[in-house]
Amino acid sequence: MKSQLTTLCYLQTEDSYLLMHRIVKKNDINHNKWIGVGGHFEAGESPEECLLREVKEETGLTLTKYDFRGIVTFVSDDDPAEYMCLYTAEEWTGDIKECDEGKLEWIKKNDFINLEHWEGDLIFLKLMEENHPFFSLKLVYKNGKLVETILDGKKI
Repeated sequence: MKSQLTTLCYLQTEDSYLLMHRIVKKNDINHNKWIGVGGHFEAGESPEECLLREVKEETGLTLTKYDFRGIVTFVSDDDPAEYMCLYTAEEWTGDIKECDEGKLEWIKKNDFINLEHWEGDLIFLKLMEENHPFFSLKLVYKNGKLVETILDGKKI
């Protein structure tokens, strides 16, 4: 069984994010959505080890400067909750390679809203853009629709 612990990273420049258009994997809960890069923890990994491994596997890049921005708890229907460690990265080495999970593309931050994505992603991206201190965000989905949002223990 896959770990309920995951990482997600938004590699960013001043005006863009490196996003993955999830169009390749079969039976992908994120199919057709645009998301950051990351994935499930492997046995014994710390959040940083998972982050660095997943970014390297999916992009070919090695992060050299990154920030742990928050924890996102996803609750979706009757599935077990997923706990996602959310990061941004500003510096890396290497060259972007093709990924077997989707198509990587630099997208202007202002254009993200026009792409297919999870509704809650707009909330945590806004928190990160506003340099909100480390946060805990709970997103509750029913049938793919965001029905409840709790930030640092308070409903919003």
